[in-house]
Amino acid sequence: MISSFGRKFSPRFLPVVALFAVLLGLSLVTRIALWLHPDTQVGPSASHLLQVFGVGLGFDLAAAAYFMIPMVLYLALIPDRLARWWPHRGFFLLIFGAGCYVLSLVALSEWVFWDEFASRFNFIAVDYLVYTHEVLGNIWESYPVGRLLALLVVPAALAIWLSRRAIARGLTAQTTWRTRCFTAALLLAVPLLVFRFVSTDQKDLSDNTQANELAGNGIYEFFAANRNNELDYERFYTTLPHDEAFARVRALLADSGASVTGETPLRLSRHVVASARPEKLNVVLISVESLGSEFIGELGNTERITPELDRLSRASLLFTNVYATGNRTVRGLEALSLSIPPTPGQSIVKRPNNEEMFSLGAVLEDQGYDCKFVYGGYGYFDNMGYFFAHSDYTVVDRTALDKPDIHYENIWGVADEDLFTLSLREADKSAADGKPFFLHVMTTSNHRPYTYPKGRIDIPSGTGRAGAVKYTDYAIGKFLRDAKSKPWFDDTVFVIVADHGASARGTTDIPVERYRIPLWIYSPKHVEPARIDRLASQIDVPPTILGLLGVDYDSKFFGYDLLRLQPGHERAFVATYQTLGYLRDGWLVTLWPKRVVKLRRVEPDAPALSAQREDEIKREAISLYQVAAQEFHLGMYGDEEQRHHRARLTQADSPGSPTSGGTPSPVLR
Repeated sequence: MISSFGRKFSPRFLPVVALFAVLLGLSLVTRIALWLHPDTQVGPSASHLLQVFGVGLGFDLAAAAYFMIPMVLYLALIPDRLARWWPHRGFFLLIFGAGCYVLSLVALSEWVFWDEFASRFNFIAVDYLVYTHEVLGNIWESYPVGRLLALLVVPAALAIWLSRRAIARGLTAQTTWRTRCFTAALLLAVPLLVFRFVSTDQKDLSDNTQANELAGNGIYEFFAANRNNELDYERFYTTLPHDEAFARVRALLADSGASVTGETPLRLSRHVVASARPEKLNVVLISVESLGSEFIGELGNTERITPELDRLSRASLLFTNVYATGNRTVRGLEALSLSIPPTPGQSIVKRPNNEEMFSLGAVLEDQGYDCKFVYGGYGYFDNMGYFFAHSDYTVVDRTALDKPDIHYENIWGVADEDLFTLSLREADKSAADGKPFFLHVMTTSNHRPYTYPKGRIDIPSGTGRAGAVKYTDYAIGKFLRDAKSKPWFDDTVFVIVADHGASARGTTDIPVERYRIPLWIYSPKHVEPARIDRLASQIDVPPTILGLLGVDYDSKFFGYDLLRLQPGHERAFVATYQTLGYLRDGWLVTLWPKRVVKLRRVEPDAPALSAQREDEIKREAISLYQVAAQEFHLGMYGDEEQRHHRARLTQADSPGSPTSGGTPSPVLR
């Protein structure tokens, strides 16, 4: 019976076995080399050795299962006659050798990465793909790269020599389509099982983090990091004792016009009592793609590409010194919906376990608002649709428009004017149902390739950023004029802000000025025009909106209501994937992996800091980022209303929230 079952396996796949052996061998050599690294502190105890090499073998097999997929498919599909043809065998040997060379290069890269971070590949390695110029330059200056690349030919050649017979036998064997398909199906089932049942945290069996890291596999960890999009703050960044960090954050948040009354010292729940009388005003929050402050005429640009927004600046509450939290749309959406500092790695919008978050939409939904996220592109992009749909928003994207309603579209989305037509339609629906509405509208036109409908502005489509900015400006102006004819206009607050600046990519440091974005709050019947030059953060937008509406609510937000903020508490958060910045008093604190904290002056006239004040600002930065990361990681930043509802359905208990007062707003009519 066993021999009968064995005859169903095709010898064609012997090269796969050879590849398996090469990968396992290189992984073992890599693991031993990392274990012997002078900075590795993992002793030769039986428990450590069993974890490092026993669990490690399991993760090596998991990585090999993924790595073999292309070869399995190729060997299953190629017919015998072509497989045996001698030019093909030479070609296959060349490709096999190239694969072995790549695996050797990965092993060398792991050594370099371990030498720097004492860790297997993680999201820092993923981030390095974005910053290739700086990273490759650093490696080239730090190591004899040319000689090392030449030396890698040796293990690749050795692997080819050891595998030559298995490859020759596999390619010359007589096979049938049936046996090849049967064997391929069994082999391809292995990575499916790995995907379903293997998780990177299964290696974390020790209190020794280096032992846990050694038990992993670099290739597997790289793709797991890309999927999970998160860096563990407490492992890579400077921390304070939890009690101190939470106490500092609670004190900072209490200064925003609310009292922190969480049940334990490690909870941030607080109650905000509005200073204004409650009004069920509608809210339209427009996050504009890549609209940095440098494009706005009212803020110093001389190209005359924002005439509509310049006029709006004189009729609105204009904030001139606001900073985006990051340089990606999903980071801006995170700030504008969750009011949380940027945590290391990818935006929460793209991470697992981002359902039922405490969001602006969650608060307004509890107040009876019809909350919608209206996007000019496809909702599935960057996980935006999933995130908002699971945070008390109804998602409306370009698919809601019929073809006759679309004047122009490109890969990113429909023209902004068409998006605003859709937004007006959604607002009308909510108003017809007798419900106050909150629309969060995300534009796309100010994005490469910078194309838009012809005849709208005096700059031809597709000629660059200036034209895209002017077209977006045109579309916003048209939208506000069209909205004025609506019966709901007088009782609506329009909030316009950028998702991020135009060009903060390409560096691992933080070019602060590139993060500066404009913020307008426009409501002729309810908000006095003014210009506010105080420092502010993108995460301050949600609490400021709720303050304007006069909403009392239980809050977990990290942002301030800018209209009630006491002087001296201004600050902003700016970050890349791995560098976390805290802007305060004209100085920038940056937190880096490897527990590095730096401080530099970013405003030339910023006063010098005393040693005590310098330490205080650093501790503020560490506390805020540490607590934000922990709040999300431990599931403490959830919407209790949603969770209570789900808990009632499952007859489970859920924690409650808490009360207090405030100061008057200077700008309400």
